[in-house]
Amino acid sequence: MADRPSAHSETAEGLFSRTYAAATSGFAAVMFLTGLAALAVVPTLPTAARDLDGVSLFPLVAGCFVAASLLGGVLGGHWADRAGAQRPLAAGMVLAVVTLLVSAASTSIWQLAAGRFLDGLAGGMVAVSINAAIGQAYPDRLRSRALALMSACWIIPSLVGPPLAGLVSEWWSWRAVFYGLAALTVLPALAVVAVLPALAVVAVLRGRSRPAAPAESGDRPPRPALMVATAVSVGAALGQYGASGWDLRHLLFAVGGLALLVVFTPRLLPPGTWCAVRGLPATVLLRGLSSGVFFTLEALVPLMLVTGRDVAPVVTGLAFTGAAVAWAASSWIQSRLLERVPRHRLVVAGELVLATAVVVAAVGTLPAMSASLAASAMVVAAVGMGLLAPSLTVLSLSHAPSGRQGYASSAMQTSQNLGQITVLGVSSALFNACAGAGSTEFFGYRAAFGLLLAPCVLATLLATRARSA
Repeated sequence: MADRPSAHSETAEGLFSRTYAAATSGFAAVMFLTGLAALAVVPTLPTAARDLDGVSLFPLVAGCFVAASLLGGVLGGHWADRAGAQRPLAAGMVLAVVTLLVSAASTSIWQLAAGRFLDGLAGGMVAVSINAAIGQAYPDRLRSRALALMSACWIIPSLVGPPLAGLVSEWWSWRAVFYGLAALTVLPALAVVAVLPALAVVAVLRGRSRPAAPAESGDRPPRPALMVATAVSVGAALGQYGASGWDLRHLLFAVGGLALLVVFTPRLLPPGTWCAVRGLPATVLLRGLSSGVFFTLEALVPLMLVTGRDVAPVVTGLAFTGAAVAWAASSWIQSRLLERVPRHRLVVAGELVLATAVVVAAVGTLPAMSASLAASAMVVAAVGMGLLAPSLTVLSLSHAPSGRQGYASSAMQTSQNLGQITVLGVSSALFNACAGAGSTEFFGYRAAFGLLLAPCVLATLLATRARSA
């Protein structure tokens, strides 16, 4: 029998040593392409919705990905806990390729929405599975480095993905963006699936991923049941469709979706979230409100630019890139230059900047104003999120009970997704109601943007309830 590797040899190994190089490269490639797919297709969606005569259903297309990613994350986590990370990661990668092909071949807005829903399901499974694979296969000292590398793999896609996709969409076709991403994803997917079994064997030999004894039910942190996550995702999708029209059928779908969210959402969030109870519940609520405003701006501003101002897709892509740079710069400033400022005050500052972005977007709908003014709203909003999002994360971890940081992180992620879906749905319903009443298209946008001031003001007023003790 071969000797087990010595502690010295293990200590000398890094992420790109002979043992881990293939897995690290595969994971990095997958995360890079996942980020590219998630960010690059967004600027093309308004163009696709216009070509498929489905502008009124654009909020459904935009919200499907978020709704499904919640379910995908829970599904991937449960599957990885039961059978290891290889199977959910392999399934997620295969599904990601298939869904890109489904979206590329769309002949109706409904097929595009289905593709985006399945893509969100795949994205949630892949992200959770890669994190689980890193935890199962890498030693403790390499895990934080591996996770940092995975986060860094989103930087370049955020900078080059949106404008590049805009150029391809303008010069060729929005379908080419989806087909190209599907082709690029195949090889890294095959590589990761092939490498994982060998890496798992290494981990077992080194005693890091032996199955642990089942925990007592009282010691096991609560996890959302798969049925609950499914109900919330379905409810969110129904609500998005209900917000796309203003007749009895849409109203029934909206009511059904709302009922599912009201019944099942509280099981995914800390008690007292809706009442903004001081501490973690208020922090979780603030994350949902803020993310909802930002996501709605990112959905409606590009739609307005493409369908109302006839702006080239590359311009909206550059706006996404500018927003990514602004978020990163603002986040760096709050972590370096403003680190001694109380976190709840940074949340207030971020909310005020976010409200300013909403006003800029509303003013940008005026015919006399340049389209670039409306596009700049996305950059201004990203500055606000760069200030408040990391601050809310720090506050949530400080409020988390001992040993329950994972629960707090999960609640924040769930609130973010639900906030995005809810705020976009309500804003879209108002937009479509204005269109149904015979108002001009730009008036509908102004009304939707004006509505976004409400969660900004509410979050500003509630920020002190999230302050550290």
